[in-house]
Amino acid sequence: MARSLNHEVVIIGGGSAGIATASSMLKRRPSLDIAIVEPSEDHYYQPGWTMVGGGVFVAPATRRTTASVIPKQATWLKQAAASFQPESNQVTLADGTAITYRVLIVAPGIRLAWEKIDGLEETLGKNGVTSNYRYDLAPYTWDLVRNLESGRAIFSQPPMPIKCAGAPQKAIYLSCDAWMERGVLNDIDVEFRNAGGVLFGVKEYVPALMEYVEKYGIDLKLNQTLVAVDGPGKKAVFKTDAGEETVEFDMLHAVPPQVAPQFVADSPLANAKSGFVDVDKLTLQHVRYPNVFGLGDAGSTPNAKTMAAARKQAPIVAVNALAQLDAKQPVADYDGYGSCPLTVERGKIVLAEFGYDGKLLPSFPKWVIEGTKPRKLSWLLKSEALPWIYWNGMLKGHEWLAKPDMKKAA
Repeated sequence: MARSLNHEVVIIGGGSAGIATASSMLKRRPSLDIAIVEPSEDHYYQPGWTMVGGGVFVAPATRRTTASVIPKQATWLKQAAASFQPESNQVTLADGTAITYRVLIVAPGIRLAWEKIDGLEETLGKNGVTSNYRYDLAPYTWDLVRNLESGRAIFSQPPMPIKCAGAPQKAIYLSCDAWMERGVLNDIDVEFRNAGGVLFGVKEYVPALMEYVEKYGIDLKLNQTLVAVDGPGKKAVFKTDAGEETVEFDMLHAVPPQVAPQFVADSPLANAKSGFVDVDKLTLQHVRYPNVFGLGDAGSTPNAKTMAAARKQAPIVAVNALAQLDAKQPVADYDGYGSCPLTVERGKIVLAEFGYDGKLLPSFPKWVIEGTKPRKLSWLLKSEALPWIYWNGMLKGHEWLAKPDMKKAA
């Protein structure tokens, strides 16, 4: 017979957003009864995978056990969530366990839909086909970059939404920098085939990025969507405005389309259009169920889906969820902040920081870091500071540069 559990707060997802929210809530209220539903034994610092693919980090540095990052006061339920019954304040897990709650926080991330590109799954990790969007594949990216002497290297980007929309081009720039260093770049035709209509969605950062596109001789092709891959035949098929184009490659860095997790999309919590958790873009409170909150990549908010966004959202959900427990209105708003440190070469980064409607939201004054220009200090921030801040700050409830702005009276 399936068991029944009850917890004051239930958090779906033990990734960046879920753990950070739990830790922020427990910092404020240490006696809180929180359960975290997370099936995976491993927890990853995913922003590091671009650096693994560029030969800067080694993959194991981006992985720790889930047990080591779950807050000690929280209960870890090592199961997958299967369905939601928000009318009765209940979540059902994959093993049939029913959990009731006073507040539910939904942060299971986004699903990488590899299967939407015909032939891709069976050729990943071989035949020159790779992706920094998977822990086990990022080292293969670096193997390909190190060994390629000539030929065609294609980097794809699917339609939005995807997590870390800058990651596909970060892979290009780090690869080109390595090829330039080895003196083989002129023998490699590098193509960036992007399903979008622009290089980057916030125009202020485009000039600096275009300088690198030109410096590396990257052939930028917009409105091109990867639809099929023939790994053994080394061919990729792209849907273009003119129809379909089949191109040969020696290396293909493929980024999969990304969608809401199915159990979210099929639930009463889903936004009818996107399938993501249907939340108010400011308070991150569910638009139909006041005791439900959503954040991170699974949220319906129109911000860039980045770890930096989750870092800002977690404290806001923490204070708003605590207010809900106290029968009060939300006390903090989210401004859409997201960050994308664009690794334009080994040692320099264009630090894109922006919020809703593309508004620039720099964390530092211009004299410290000019975000629209490539800077060495931005590289140190990504390569040295941010991983440390992630493991020792964000996941432990320290809200450095992320304290919620309490705009409303509690």
